[in-house]
Amino acid sequence: MLPESRRYNDEVSRRPSLLVFAVVVALTAPAVVAQTATRRLTTIHALRQFPAFYHLQNVVIRGEFTDDGQRLMLGADEQQIRVALDEGVRSMTGSVEVRGQMIDVGKLEPGDPRASAAADGREAERWPRPGEELFVRATAVTTADPSSGSSVRALALEPWRYEGQKLTVVGNFRGRNLFGDLPGAPGKSRYDFVIRGAEGAVWVTGLRPRGRGFDLDVDRRVDSDRWLEVSGTIVHERGLVRIEAAQLIAAKAPAAVDAPAETAAPAAPPPPIEVVFSSPTPDETDVAVGSAVRIQFSRGLDPKSIAGAFRATYFGSEGAAIPPFDTAYDAANRAVTLRFKAPLEPFRTVRVEVLETLKAFDGAPAKPWTLVFSVGG
Repeated sequence: MLPESRRYNDEVSRRPSLLVFAVVVALTAPAVVAQTATRRLTTIHALRQFPAFYHLQNVVIRGEFTDDGQRLMLGADEQQIRVALDEGVRSMTGSVEVRGQMIDVGKLEPGDPRASAAADGREAERWPRPGEELFVRATAVTTADPSSGSSVRALALEPWRYEGQKLTVVGNFRGRNLFGDLPGAPGKSRYDFVIRGAEGAVWVTGLRPRGRGFDLDVDRRVDSDRWLEVSGTIVHERGLVRIEAAQLIAAKAPAAVDAPAETAAPAAPPPPIEVVFSSPTPDETDVAVGSAVRIQFSRGLDPKSIAGAFRATYFGSEGAAIPPFDTAYDAANRAVTLRFKAPLEPFRTVRVEVLETLKAFDGAPAKPWTLVFSVGG
Protein backbone atom coordinates (compact mmCIF):
# COMPACT_ATOMS: atom_id res chain seq x y z
CA MET A 1 0.00 0.00 0.00
CA LEU A 2 1.31 3.45 -0.93
CA PRO A 3 2.16 5.94 1.80
CA GLU A 4 -0.39 8.69 2.30
CA SER A 5 2.03 11.40 1.08
CA ARG A 6 2.73 9.55 -2.17
CA ARG A 7 -0.95 9.02 -2.89
CA TYR A 8 -1.49 12.76 -2.38
CA ASN A 9 1.36 13.69 -4.73
CA ASP A 10 0.12 11.28 -7.42
CA GLU A 11 -3.36 12.78 -7.21
CA VAL A 12 -2.02 16.32 -7.54
CA SER A 13 0.14 15.36 -10.51
CA ARG A 14 -2.92 14.12 -12.36
CA ARG A 15 -4.98 17.26 -11.86
CA PRO A 16 -3.37 19.42 -14.59
CA SER A 17 -4.08 16.80 -17.26
CA LEU A 18 -7.65 16.47 -16.06
CA LEU A 19 -8.03 20.23 -16.14
CA VAL A 20 -6.65 20.41 -19.69
CA PHE A 21 -9.05 17.65 -20.78
CA ALA A 22 -12.01 19.53 -19.30
CA VAL A 23 -11.01 22.74 -21.05
CA VAL A 24 -10.59 20.93 -24.39
CA VAL A 25 -14.03 19.35 -24.07
CA ALA A 26 -15.61 22.68 -23.17
CA LEU A 27 -14.01 24.46 -26.11
CA THR A 28 -14.58 21.66 -28.59
CA ALA A 29 -18.25 21.02 -27.81
CA PRO A 30 -19.64 24.05 -29.71
CA ALA A 31 -17.49 23.21 -32.70
CA VAL A 32 -18.74 19.64 -32.82
CA VAL A 33 -22.32 20.85 -32.73
CA ALA A 34 -21.58 23.37 -35.45
CA GLN A 35 -20.30 20.75 -37.85
CA THR A 36 -23.71 19.08 -38.14
CA ALA A 37 -24.93 20.57 -41.41
CA THR A 38 -28.45 20.02 -42.66
CA ARG A 39 -27.41 20.76 -46.24
CA ARG A 40 -24.38 21.46 -48.39
CA LEU A 41 -24.27 24.53 -50.61
CA THR A 42 -22.32 23.60 -53.71
CA THR A 43 -22.15 23.62 -57.50
CA ILE A 44 -22.98 21.19 -60.30
CA HIS A 45 -19.26 21.09 -61.10
CA ALA A 46 -18.48 19.94 -57.54
CA LEU A 47 -21.21 17.26 -57.63
CA ARG A 48 -19.66 15.82 -60.78
CA GLN A 49 -16.10 16.15 -59.51
CA PHE A 50 -16.80 14.55 -56.10
CA PRO A 51 -19.87 12.27 -56.46
CA ALA A 52 -18.80 9.92 -53.64
CA PHE A 53 -18.71 12.81 -51.15
CA TYR A 54 -22.14 14.18 -52.08
CA HIS A 55 -23.94 10.85 -52.57
CA LEU A 56 -27.18 10.86 -50.50
CA GLN A 57 -26.36 14.32 -49.10
CA ASN A 58 -28.86 17.17 -48.92
CA VAL A 59 -27.55 19.79 -51.33
CA VAL A 60 -28.43 23.27 -52.57
CA ILE A 61 -27.36 24.22 -56.11
CA ARG A 62 -28.16 26.99 -58.59
CA GLY A 63 -28.69 27.02 -62.34
CA GLU A 64 -31.31 27.10 -65.08
CA PHE A 65 -33.58 24.30 -66.23
CA THR A 66 -33.66 22.84 -69.72
CA ASP A 67 -36.10 20.12 -70.79
CA ASP A 68 -35.82 18.15 -74.03
CA GLY A 69 -39.06 16.28 -73.35
CA GLN A 70 -37.28 13.26 -71.88
CA ARG A 71 -34.88 14.62 -69.28
CA LEU A 72 -35.05 17.66 -67.03
CA MET A 73 -31.54 19.11 -66.69
CA LEU A 74 -30.13 21.87 -64.50
CA GLY A 75 -27.20 23.75 -65.99
CA ALA A 76 -24.71 26.34 -64.76
CA ASP A 77 -21.14 27.33 -65.67
CA GLU A 78 -21.10 24.90 -68.63
CA GLN A 79 -22.02 21.98 -66.36
CA GLN A 80 -25.27 19.99 -66.26
CA ILE A 81 -26.93 17.45 -63.99
CA ARG A 82 -30.23 15.63 -64.25
CA VAL A 83 -33.03 16.59 -61.85
CA ALA A 84 -36.02 14.46 -60.80
CA LEU A 85 -38.79 16.48 -59.19
CA ASP A 86 -40.59 15.15 -56.12
CA GLU A 87 -44.38 15.10 -56.21
CA GLY A 88 -45.74 18.63 -56.02
CA VAL A 89 -42.42 20.26 -57.03
CA ARG A 90 -42.43 22.24 -60.29
CA SER A 91 -39.64 23.50 -62.52
CA MET A 92 -39.29 27.23 -63.20
CA THR A 93 -37.73 29.41 -65.86
CA GLY A 94 -34.73 31.64 -65.24
CA SER A 95 -32.16 31.28 -62.50
CA VAL A 96 -33.37 28.89 -59.79
CA GLU A 97 -32.18 27.46 -56.49
CA VAL A 98 -32.75 23.72 -56.15
CA ARG A 99 -32.78 21.85 -52.86
CA GLY A 100 -32.72 18.09 -52.81
CA GLN A 101 -30.70 14.92 -52.43
CA MET A 102 -27.83 14.02 -54.74
CA ILE A 103 -27.90 10.38 -55.83
CA ASP A 104 -25.10 8.42 -57.49
CA VAL A 105 -27.02 5.54 -59.05
CA GLY A 106 -23.90 3.40 -59.37
CA LYS A 107 -23.45 3.41 -55.57
CA LEU A 108 -26.94 1.96 -55.04
CA GLU A 109 -27.77 -1.72 -55.28
CA PRO A 110 -29.24 -2.74 -58.66
CA GLY A 111 -32.98 -2.25 -58.60
CA ASP A 112 -32.96 0.21 -55.66
CA PRO A 113 -36.30 2.10 -55.83
CA ARG A 114 -34.49 5.44 -55.34
CA ALA A 115 -32.94 5.05 -58.80
CA SER A 116 -36.33 4.73 -60.51
CA ALA A 117 -36.92 8.51 -60.36
CA ALA A 118 -34.42 8.94 -63.22
CA ALA A 119 -34.71 5.58 -64.96
CA ASP A 120 -35.56 6.92 -68.43
CA GLY A 121 -32.69 6.27 -70.83
CA ARG A 122 -30.90 3.81 -68.54
CA GLU A 123 -29.81 0.54 -70.11
CA ALA A 124 -31.90 -2.24 -68.61
CA GLU A 125 -29.15 -4.84 -69.00
CA ARG A 126 -26.34 -2.87 -67.35
CA TRP A 127 -26.28 -1.10 -63.99
CA PRO A 128 -24.17 2.11 -64.11
CA ARG A 129 -20.77 2.30 -62.43
CA PRO A 130 -20.20 4.71 -59.48
CA GLY A 131 -19.97 8.28 -60.76
CA GLU A 132 -21.44 7.39 -64.14
CA GLU A 133 -25.08 8.38 -63.55
CA LEU A 134 -25.89 11.22 -61.16
CA PHE A 135 -29.09 13.09 -60.48
CA VAL A 136 -30.63 15.37 -57.88
CA ARG A 137 -33.96 14.40 -56.37
CA ALA A 138 -35.43 17.88 -55.91
CA THR A 139 -37.58 18.55 -52.85
CA ALA A 140 -37.94 22.31 -53.53
CA VAL A 141 -37.34 24.75 -56.39
CA THR A 142 -37.36 28.52 -55.85
CA THR A 143 -36.31 31.59 -57.79
CA ALA A 144 -32.66 32.36 -57.07
CA ASP A 145 -32.32 35.68 -55.27
CA PRO A 146 -29.70 37.92 -56.88
CA SER A 147 -26.54 37.87 -54.80
CA SER A 148 -26.13 41.11 -52.88
CA GLY A 149 -22.61 41.87 -51.68
CA SER A 150 -20.04 39.21 -50.95
CA SER A 151 -20.58 36.29 -48.61
CA VAL A 152 -19.42 32.72 -48.20
CA ARG A 153 -22.91 31.60 -49.26
CA ALA A 154 -22.72 33.48 -52.55
CA LEU A 155 -19.23 32.13 -53.28
CA ALA A 156 -20.28 28.55 -52.52
CA LEU A 157 -23.34 28.69 -54.80
CA GLU A 158 -22.12 30.81 -57.74
CA PRO A 159 -18.32 31.04 -57.72
CA TRP A 160 -18.20 31.65 -61.48
CA ARG A 161 -19.76 35.08 -60.91
CA TYR A 162 -16.84 36.17 -58.72
CA GLU A 163 -13.88 34.35 -60.25
CA GLY A 164 -10.85 36.62 -60.53
CA GLN A 165 -12.45 39.36 -58.41
CA LYS A 166 -11.01 40.74 -55.17
CA LEU A 167 -13.53 40.34 -52.35
CA THR A 168 -13.74 40.44 -48.56
CA VAL A 169 -15.82 37.92 -46.63
CA VAL A 170 -16.23 36.91 -42.97
CA GLY A 171 -16.24 33.27 -41.94
CA ASN A 172 -15.77 30.82 -39.09
CA PHE A 173 -12.32 29.20 -39.00
CA ARG A 174 -12.66 25.44 -39.62
CA GLY A 175 -9.02 24.39 -39.78
CA ARG A 176 -7.78 22.06 -42.47
CA ASN A 177 -11.32 20.90 -43.29
CA LEU A 178 -11.52 19.35 -39.82
CA PHE A 179 -15.30 19.06 -39.96
CA GLY A 180 -15.61 17.66 -43.49
CA ASP A 181 -17.31 20.78 -44.86
CA LEU A 182 -15.77 20.34 -48.32
CA PRO A 183 -15.04 17.30 -50.51
CA GLY A 184 -11.37 17.92 -51.34
CA ALA A 185 -8.38 20.17 -50.76
CA PRO A 186 -6.58 22.59 -53.09
CA GLY A 187 -3.18 21.41 -51.84
CA LYS A 188 -1.47 24.80 -52.18
CA SER A 189 0.37 24.74 -48.84
CA ARG A 190 0.32 23.15 -45.39
CA TYR A 191 -1.54 26.20 -44.09
CA ASP A 192 -4.61 25.94 -46.35
CA PHE A 193 -7.78 26.20 -44.26
CA VAL A 194 -11.58 26.35 -44.56
CA ILE A 195 -13.94 29.11 -43.48
CA ARG A 196 -17.66 28.62 -43.14
CA GLY A 197 -20.40 31.23 -43.17
CA ALA A 198 -23.94 30.92 -41.89
CA GLU A 199 -24.31 28.66 -44.94
CA GLY A 200 -21.65 27.26 -47.24
CA ALA A 201 -17.88 26.91 -46.95
CA VAL A 202 -14.80 27.80 -49.04
CA TRP A 203 -11.06 27.24 -48.85
CA VAL A 204 -8.53 29.96 -48.01
CA THR A 205 -5.00 29.71 -49.39
CA GLY A 206 -1.96 31.98 -49.68
CA LEU A 207 -1.58 33.05 -46.04
CA ARG A 208 -0.95 31.32 -42.74
CA PRO A 209 -3.91 31.89 -40.37
CA ARG A 210 -2.21 34.29 -37.99
CA GLY A 211 -2.14 38.03 -37.54
CA ARG A 212 -2.78 40.72 -34.99
CA GLY A 213 -4.40 39.06 -32.00
CA PHE A 214 -4.61 35.53 -33.40
CA ASP A 215 -2.41 32.58 -34.34
CA LEU A 216 -4.58 29.64 -35.35
CA ASP A 217 -3.59 26.02 -35.86
CA VAL A 218 -5.11 24.34 -38.94
CA ASP A 219 -5.05 20.96 -37.14
CA ARG A 220 -6.80 21.99 -33.89
CA ARG A 221 -10.56 22.03 -33.48
CA VAL A 222 -10.26 24.21 -30.39
CA ASP A 223 -9.46 27.15 -32.69
CA SER A 224 -12.76 26.78 -34.54
CA ASP A 225 -14.45 29.30 -32.24
CA ARG A 226 -12.60 32.10 -34.05
CA TRP A 227 -13.89 34.22 -36.94
CA LEU A 228 -11.78 35.85 -39.64
CA GLU A 229 -12.24 38.59 -42.19
CA VAL A 230 -10.56 37.33 -45.36
CA SER A 231 -9.64 39.57 -48.30
CA GLY A 232 -8.31 38.12 -51.54
CA THR A 233 -8.93 36.88 -55.07
CA ILE A 234 -11.59 34.28 -55.86
CA VAL A 235 -10.43 31.13 -57.64
CA HIS A 236 -12.70 28.33 -58.89
CA GLU A 237 -10.98 25.19 -60.17
CA ARG A 238 -11.52 21.42 -60.06
CA GLY A 239 -14.90 21.90 -58.40
CA LEU A 240 -13.37 23.72 -55.41
CA VAL A 241 -13.82 27.38 -54.48
CA ARG A 242 -11.00 29.20 -52.70
CA ILE A 243 -9.87 32.66 -51.74
CA GLU A 244 -6.22 33.41 -52.51
CA ALA A 245 -5.82 35.57 -49.42
CA ALA A 246 -3.97 38.88 -49.32
CA GLN A 247 -5.10 39.89 -45.81
CA LEU A 248 -6.51 38.23 -42.69
CA ILE A 249 -8.10 40.17 -39.83
CA ALA A 250 -9.69 38.87 -36.62
CA ALA A 251 -13.48 39.34 -36.75
CA LYS A 252 -16.53 38.88 -34.56
CA ALA A 253 -19.18 36.27 -35.19
CA PRO A 254 -22.17 37.77 -37.02
CA ALA A 255 -25.59 37.77 -35.42
CA ALA A 256 -27.24 34.37 -35.69
CA VAL A 257 -29.88 34.04 -38.39
CA ASP A 258 -32.45 31.26 -38.33
CA ALA A 259 -31.99 29.11 -41.44
CA PRO A 260 -35.12 28.06 -43.31
CA ALA A 261 -36.45 24.64 -42.44
CA GLU A 262 -34.82 21.90 -44.47
CA THR A 263 -36.70 18.95 -45.92
CA ALA A 264 -35.14 15.78 -44.60
CA ALA A 265 -33.38 13.57 -47.11
CA PRO A 266 -35.71 10.79 -48.21
CA ALA A 267 -35.02 7.67 -46.20
CA ALA A 268 -33.96 4.54 -48.03
CA PRO A 269 -37.14 2.61 -48.84
CA PRO A 270 -37.37 -0.87 -47.33
CA PRO A 271 -36.63 -3.69 -49.79
CA PRO A 272 -39.61 -5.55 -51.27
CA ILE A 273 -40.67 -8.79 -49.64
CA GLU A 274 -39.98 -11.98 -51.57
CA VAL A 275 -41.17 -15.57 -51.53
CA VAL A 276 -38.53 -17.86 -50.00
CA PHE A 277 -40.42 -21.18 -50.01
CA SER A 278 -43.63 -22.75 -51.27
CA SER A 279 -45.48 -26.03 -50.97
CA PRO A 280 -46.13 -27.36 -53.58
CA THR A 281 -42.78 -26.36 -55.04
CA PRO A 282 -42.56 -24.68 -58.47
CA ASP A 283 -43.29 -27.12 -61.35
CA GLU A 284 -44.16 -29.94 -58.95
CA THR A 285 -46.32 -32.68 -60.49
CA ASP A 286 -48.86 -35.21 -59.17
CA VAL A 287 -50.06 -32.85 -56.41
CA ALA A 288 -53.05 -34.20 -54.49
CA VAL A 289 -56.43 -32.69 -55.41
CA GLY A 290 -57.08 -31.72 -51.77
CA SER A 291 -53.72 -30.04 -51.19
CA ALA A 292 -53.42 -26.57 -49.69
CA VAL A 293 -50.84 -24.07 -50.96
CA ARG A 294 -48.38 -22.68 -48.43
CA ILE A 295 -46.18 -19.67 -49.28
CA GLN A 296 -43.44 -18.36 -46.97
CA PHE A 297 -42.03 -14.81 -47.22
CA SER A 298 -38.73 -13.11 -46.43
CA ARG A 299 -40.30 -10.75 -43.86
CA GLY A 300 -43.45 -10.43 -41.81
CA LEU A 301 -46.64 -9.26 -43.56
CA ASP A 302 -49.25 -6.62 -42.92
CA PRO A 303 -52.28 -8.86 -42.22
CA LYS A 304 -54.66 -6.20 -43.55
CA SER A 305 -53.08 -6.45 -47.01
CA ILE A 306 -53.52 -10.22 -47.41
CA ALA A 307 -57.13 -10.19 -48.62
CA GLY A 308 -57.19 -9.99 -52.40
CA ALA A 309 -53.38 -10.22 -52.71
CA PHE A 310 -53.43 -13.82 -54.03
CA ARG A 311 -54.91 -15.12 -57.27
CA ALA A 312 -55.37 -18.77 -58.35
CA THR A 313 -56.42 -19.98 -61.82
CA TYR A 314 -56.22 -23.04 -63.98
CA PHE A 315 -53.41 -22.54 -66.44
CA GLY A 316 -54.38 -22.47 -70.12
CA SER A 317 -58.15 -22.79 -69.55
CA GLU A 318 -59.61 -19.32 -69.36
CA GLY A 319 -63.18 -20.55 -69.01
CA ALA A 320 -62.60 -23.03 -66.19
CA ALA A 321 -63.18 -21.62 -62.71
CA ILE A 322 -60.91 -22.76 -59.93
CA PRO A 323 -62.56 -23.31 -56.52
CA PRO A 324 -62.50 -20.28 -54.19
CA PHE A 325 -60.07 -20.41 -51.29
CA ASP A 326 -59.56 -19.05 -47.78
CA THR A 327 -56.27 -17.56 -46.54
CA ALA A 328 -54.66 -18.03 -43.14
CA TYR A 329 -51.57 -16.13 -41.97
CA ASP A 330 -48.95 -17.70 -39.67
CA ALA A 331 -47.06 -14.65 -38.35
CA ALA A 332 -44.42 -16.74 -36.53
CA ASN A 333 -43.33 -18.38 -39.79
CA ARG A 334 -44.19 -15.46 -42.11
CA ALA A 335 -46.36 -17.85 -44.17
CA VAL A 336 -49.76 -17.67 -45.85
CA THR A 337 -51.79 -20.84 -46.47
CA LEU A 338 -54.43 -21.01 -49.24
CA ARG A 339 -57.08 -23.69 -48.60
CA PHE A 340 -59.43 -24.41 -51.49
CA LYS A 341 -63.09 -24.90 -50.58
CA ALA A 342 -63.42 -27.84 -53.02
CA PRO A 343 -60.98 -30.35 -54.47
CA LEU A 344 -58.92 -29.24 -57.47
CA GLU A 345 -59.72 -30.84 -60.80
CA PRO A 346 -57.44 -33.80 -61.60
CA PHE A 347 -54.79 -33.47 -64.29
CA ARG A 348 -55.01 -29.71 -64.35
CA THR A 349 -52.19 -27.16 -64.16
CA VAL A 350 -52.66 -24.56 -61.43
CA ARG A 351 -51.19 -21.06 -61.35
CA VAL A 352 -51.03 -19.14 -58.04
CA GLU A 353 -49.93 -15.48 -58.14
CA VAL A 354 -48.72 -13.13 -55.40
CA LEU A 355 -49.77 -9.59 -56.27
CA GLU A 356 -48.08 -6.26 -55.51
CA THR A 357 -50.97 -5.29 -53.22
CA LEU A 358 -49.46 -7.58 -50.56
CA LYS A 359 -47.42 -5.47 -48.11
CA ALA A 360 -44.78 -6.16 -45.50
CA PHE A 361 -45.24 -4.96 -41.93
CA ASP A 362 -43.06 -1.92 -42.82
CA GLY A 363 -45.15 -1.02 -45.87
CA ALA A 364 -42.82 -2.45 -48.52
CA PRO A 365 -44.63 -4.07 -51.47
CA ALA A 366 -44.33 -7.71 -52.42
CA LYS A 367 -42.23 -8.69 -55.40
CA PRO A 368 -44.70 -10.29 -57.86
CA TRP A 369 -44.32 -14.07 -57.92
CA THR A 370 -46.00 -16.99 -59.68
CA LEU A 371 -46.23 -20.65 -58.67
CA VAL A 372 -47.19 -23.26 -61.27
CA PHE A 373 -47.85 -26.94 -60.38
CA SER A 374 -49.79 -29.90 -61.80
CA VAL A 375 -52.57 -31.83 -60.07
CA GLY A 376 -52.48 -35.65 -60.16
CA GLY A 377 -55.31 -38.12 -60.67
